[in-house]
Amino acid sequence: MRKFLAILLLCSCFSCGLFESKEAKTQKLVNKEMLTIDWNDVDNYPLFENCDESTSKTMQRQCFERELLNHFSATLQEFEFVIDPDTNTTVYVDFLIDQEGKITVVDIEKDKGIEKTMPDFDGIISQSLRNLPPLAPALKRGIPVRAKFRIPIVLSAN
Repeated sequence: MRKFLAILLLCSCFSCGLFESKEAKTQKLVNKEMLTIDWNDVDNYPLFENCDESTSKTMQRQCFERELLNHFSATLQEFEFVIDPDTNTTVYVDFLIDQEGKITVVDIEKDKGIEKTMPDFDGIISQSLRNLPPLAPALKRGIPVRAKFRIPIVLSAN
């Protein structure tokens, strides 16, 4: 009888998980899964119509960046500007793409020399982004998410 009580006591001590509610078990699983997700990266990059969504993430990123830089290049070629040789010609554009694929400029980091020679540069870049062709948003676990990007633009006097 003592053995039976000892076994019963041990079983009751280790079976606490059996009496846990389904909601509590589900919440534990969700919390565990949330810890494994890399929130600083997306599963799929934002895509333009001519980018293939079935390619690898690296290829998606390359297509996204190529299309974006081609668009900036075409826009900037419409303007004539002179760049001082001592000016840093790399401009960094930080922008946000929301869950609907709409773009908002967050920051434009540029040399003061560019500000002097092209005072409307920020407006040109912002307008260029607003004129982009339709864009599918970034995806995380199949859900559209906001994503922030930084693109370097190298200006040349060609």
